[in-house]
Amino acid sequence: MTNYKRIVVKVGSSILNQDNQIATTKMKNLVEFIAKIKNKNIEVILVSSGAVAFGYTKLQIDKKITSNKQVLASIGQPLLMTTYQKYFKSFDILCSQFLIEATVFDDDVRLKNAKDAISRSLKNSILPIINENDTTYTKELVFGDNDQLAGYVTKHFKADMLLVLSDIDGYYDKNPTTSHDAKLLKNIKKLDKTSLNDEHTPNSEFSTGGIVTKLKTASFLIKENIPMFLCSGFDLKDAKSYMFDSIHNKGTLFGK
Repeated sequence: MTNYKRIVVKVGSSILNQDNQIATTKMKNLVEFIAKIKNKNIEVILVSSGAVAFGYTKLQIDKKITSNKQVLASIGQPLLMTTYQKYFKSFDILCSQFLIEATVFDDDVRLKNAKDAISRSLKNSILPIINENDTTYTKELVFGDNDQLAGYVTKHFKADMLLVLSDIDGYYDKNPTTSHDAKLLKNIKKLDKTSLNDEHTPNSEFSTGGIVTKLKTASFLIKENIPMFLCSGFDLKDAKSYMFDSIHNKGTLFGK
């Protein structure tokens, strides 16, 4: 078992949404996994995408239009939280919602308030669930993806590591979808500028990042001496092996 005291778990829209429906089984598996982590006396902060995707299950409008995206997020965020609350209730876990904009991390007063609220939640065994506030979306005010938000949350809310549950099972030396000889890179200590400047390539229509945003987050945390573990969120066996048995099968560990 890893000796982390506080971790951030980040889950993407592609894990929570399937064929424009809520991926019930995967979401239940995620909740059970987090409950097991908490039972090991590890504090957990969950950074969860999914508001727009959940909204789209109720209203199919063009999410590429900013105002439509805001509408979908306003529909989907309550649905996302209600679903989490229902599933976590079966493990006697109370969860709370925090909608955070990028500007919070540039404002000492707002950041302190956020830190205090998160800290108080954790002390009361509450699971904070953080998402970016897509209902007030403007390019100037947002990270644009929850990978980088999760990195900032990990640093500023004093977590020991970031666990990214994704639609990819790690970082490869080349694109595994187009190159059959691609090799999984299990340990990365440093990332070069070339890999950080590639074009974003989200795999899901509801994703806003891709591997590049994950690499940027990893690079940010490496400089802070905080590890990040990237693995599949579809099948949690590698995440479980790493978290509960300290066994690194698949997945990529960035940093330590």
